[in-house]
Amino acid sequence: MALGQRLEMRQGQALVMTPQLQQAIKLLQLSNIELNDYCEQELERNPLLERDDSAPAGEAEREAAKTETGESEGLDAALAREDFSKAEDMDASREDLYDGAEAMPAALQNGPLTDWTTVRGQQRFEGDEDSLESSVAAGGTLKDHLEEQLAIAALSPERRLICLSLIDAVDEAGYLRADPDEIALRLGTSRESVDDVLRVLHGFDPIGVAARDLAECLRLQLKAKDRLDPAMAALLTRLDLVARREIPALCAICGVDAEDIAEMIGEIRALTPKPGLAFGSEPVQPVIPDVFVREGPDGNWHIELNSDTLPRMLVNSRYYAKVSAGARDKDAKNYLTECLNNANWLVKSLDQRARTILKVASEIVRQQDGFLTYGVRHLRPLNLRTVADAITMHESTVSRVTSNKYVSTPRGVFELKYFFTASIQSVNGAEAHSAEAVRDRIREMIQNEGRREILSDDRIVSLLTADGVNIARRTVAKYREAMHIPSSVERRRQKHGDSADAGLR
Repeated sequence: MALGQRLEMRQGQALVMTPQLQQAIKLLQLSNIELNDYCEQELERNPLLERDDSAPAGEAEREAAKTETGESEGLDAALAREDFSKAEDMDASREDLYDGAEAMPAALQNGPLTDWTTVRGQQRFEGDEDSLESSVAAGGTLKDHLEEQLAIAALSPERRLICLSLIDAVDEAGYLRADPDEIALRLGTSRESVDDVLRVLHGFDPIGVAARDLAECLRLQLKAKDRLDPAMAALLTRLDLVARREIPALCAICGVDAEDIAEMIGEIRALTPKPGLAFGSEPVQPVIPDVFVREGPDGNWHIELNSDTLPRMLVNSRYYAKVSAGARDKDAKNYLTECLNNANWLVKSLDQRARTILKVASEIVRQQDGFLTYGVRHLRPLNLRTVADAITMHESTVSRVTSNKYVSTPRGVFELKYFFTASIQSVNGAEAHSAEAVRDRIREMIQNEGRREILSDDRIVSLLTADGVNIARRTVAKYREAMHIPSSVERRRQKHGDSADAGLR
């Protein structure tokens, strides 16, 4: 077979990721703290950039929107393309993780945060040589450890939000420093729901975490060791007598002799009074909301960007004209031209980032207005594609915009990613039901069942189907187990046992 050379022409389509477009995409996913650090680095690198302290952020944004509409529309089109995410070497699109709240990793679904809550930045900048060493040396914090366990816990979106609020209220020693009534009021749920989730959190590692006082912390640890008998429970009610070593008084309270009291005190001393101290701490970084949501006088929700988190940058064109006119070296002119192009693109990218965040946040608020008005039980099913289609953006763009971005609402401060919840289809093509709403209905059905009519999972499926909810039996079983509700056989046995005990009394 003879070998030869030939020329061939082929036509194809591909998206070329320019450094400027990569920069615009990168800015989308940075938090406000990381964005300010990035802009400080650019100010040091680029002599044509300077900080704009002359006008409020709102005026600067409006002026930029008037003068740079053409370039911004071009960037909008690039961010809306369905193939741009395939060509980049940055974070891949992870919209599939947010279509189901059950599968969301904890690092991507941080929920409500009070004013004093802190988070750890996840992004690193090029040239940060110490970032890897510092992250390894820092170790995991108690909050990280609890959120990792929450990620694999089968909790509904409502209960997950409540649990995140409780985790945020746990101090470094592992104690809960918030009033459950206040959390229930802020989230628009009941105190019973908060107490129910708190019992789930008490089962997390380390044992004793989220206790409200020392006695409860020790009680949780003893219960895990199966040593919480009536005598030990009585002892925990009088830890003041234990501290003063008043053995006779403790013997009278617990109904045991002095030798047993000594053994019980020895068991207590072997426990950990501050379980959270086993974990590392990290530098405190306040969570600053990127967006404010307030209810206006007309009853509608008003959304505005937090101008304090928006870096304002200007391109010094006069300085460029002056320096470039005196530049004789070709390399110097090329350097100045590159600086000018980079500076112009950074200013446009910052404006684009601000407008995209506002657009995404406005659509999320429109979709989840029921939660803002009535509380956590009114979360609607929502995924990235729904928001992306509504604002004509690609899902990966929405994913980046909602990463490390927080919104301040009358119900607290939340990460934007929290509002993406799972959905359950309706019968006959009607509007989908929120998974949390279906869980609440299952819980209510079981709570209202009579002693003689215990609802099986199949019976619950039939009742929900009759109400227009298209749900499988295994899904009902999964939701029931996630709410720690026994099976119909176990509930029947328990209720028959309660009836027998009542008859004996």
